Amino acid sequence: MSITSLEGKRFADMVQAGAAHLSAHADMVDALNVFPVPDGDTGTNMNLSMTSGAKEVQQNISAHFGKTAAALSKGLLMGARGNSGVILSQLFRGFSKAVEQKQEVTGKELAQAFEAGVETAYKAVMKPVEGTILTVAKDAAKKAVAVAKKQADIVVIAEELVKEARASLERTPDYLPVLKEVGVVDSGGQGLLLVYEGFLAELKGEKLPETAGITPKMDELVSAAHHKSIQSFMDTSAIEFGYCTEFMVRFEEDKVKKNPFSEEKFRADLSEYGDSLLVIADDEIAKVHIHSEQPGNVLTYGQRYGSLINMKIENMRQQHSDIVGTPSKEPVAAVQKGKQEMGVVTVCMGEGIAQLFESIGASAVIEGGQTMNPSTEDIVKAIEQVHANRVILLPNNKNIIMAAEQAAEVVNIEAVVVPSKTVPQGMSALLAYNPEASLEENKAAMTAALAHVKTGQITFAVRDTNIDGIEIAKDDFMGIADGKILLTDKNKVIAAKELIRTMIDDESEIVTIIYGEDASEQEVEEVTSFIEEQFEEVEVEVHNGKQPLYSFIFAVE
Repeated sequence: MSITSLEGKRFADMVQAGAAHLSAHADMVDALNVFPVPDGDTGTNMNLSMTSGAKEVQQNISAHFGKTAAALSKGLLMGARGNSGVILSQLFRGFSKAVEQKQEVTGKELAQAFEAGVETAYKAVMKPVEGTILTVAKDAAKKAVAVAKKQADIVVIAEELVKEARASLERTPDYLPVLKEVGVVDSGGQGLLLVYEGFLAELKGEKLPETAGITPKMDELVSAAHHKSIQSFMDTSAIEFGYCTEFMVRFEEDKVKKNPFSEEKFRADLSEYGDSLLVIADDEIAKVHIHSEQPGNVLTYGQRYGSLINMKIENMRQQHSDIVGTPSKEPVAAVQKGKQEMGVVTVCMGEGIAQLFESIGASAVIEGGQTMNPSTEDIVKAIEQVHANRVILLPNNKNIIMAAEQAAEVVNIEAVVVPSKTVPQGMSALLAYNPEASLEENKAAMTAALAHVKTGQITFAVRDTNIDGIEIAKDDFMGIADGKILLTDKNKVIAAKELIRTMIDDESEIVTIIYGEDASEQEVEEVTSFIEEQFEEVEVEVHNGKQPLYSFIFAVE
């Protein structure tokens, strides 16, 4: 039986199937990471992003196709993690805009929506690279549009969309030699194909095979990610607005007639009651999330427009004290604290590195990076927690930059991103920060500082491979300089010494050693002594970063 139109509830089922199929194969997508470092997280990022989108759709079931697509877009936007997650969110942001007024869509309109999503995603990426998720999305959408000109059956169009996505994915190594060298396809493209396969299976009423032994459920991962990236960067007493308040207002005709509803005014009025405000509204319901000190006042305001449903109020101070194991204290002074003019939010992994950033001026540190990139929503919440009029973001990881830029667009204050790709770059940028300068002056100075530091990393290989002519064996230690693998050795200290030797030149003045969880005192001493003996003119600083995965991080200035 052919399908010639699609309504919102059916599309909602497609979204759930796409999210489930991606979830079942997230580990496989992670394994496609080109570099054999222990932080291949494309599958995890796309999975958490898509799960956020599917959850938003599930909570906003509508027969209206445009409204269902809008819910998917909103959930993806706030849940987006890593570059792959942000690109996925942009694909469905453009898709959503193309169908926002549609109660139902035809096959032609559906294909055009996929194409609109591609246009939006390409615009969102500063320097689009072919052979990635973008190429797979573009090729698949182009084929779907061509088929839809001759074929009205949505199942046939979706079959061709998936078929071309699969073919395009197989071609990605032709665009990116490193993929061909390692013998893998693009991980982001693979993730997108899984989503499309889920869409198609739902349309055809088929059940896709699941991968056995899937690790933690998505709810657990989302919860863990939220706790890691938000709760750990502050003290319980620093929580200014203590009650996480969520509710929905079902509009009532008599109340709306007396108080005409404007989403813009509704959002502006609620912003006076707290922070971390999210408002999504349609013709029937407004959904609200806010952190407030007087949740009763928030609920009373909502009742001006209708009846309250799905109410949930949680004491975040109690939650936070339970998580970090400290007694809850009501922040009496914090509630009256005024906004600071400017603040800096930075991202890192490791308690020691977090303390280091705080000591040199960071207003808030989100714990994240390798293996667990913070979402757009995590970064938004951290920005709001700083309680400043202007905020500078230091992502310290190339895979977090796009989420940071997306967060900067979402918040209601001025926020800019200084595109630091490593912890040493972030430290160098933060040292160039001047709270007395303007936002623009700081962004310029901090961005310029990124070029003044070289980054070295020692980590272990998670598989056998060959990159740039270097034979890499599983569990060997790799020396990486500014993102390029230069050497490997079975001995951690030897790898560290050889890496340092390649990084220090006649202009080098300071070497900062940040050692991780698996580096012993003896190994740290051995590496430190080596630098002091071999490079007498260079000053050495040593910090215990307590970071996982990376035995040593070196900053050479």
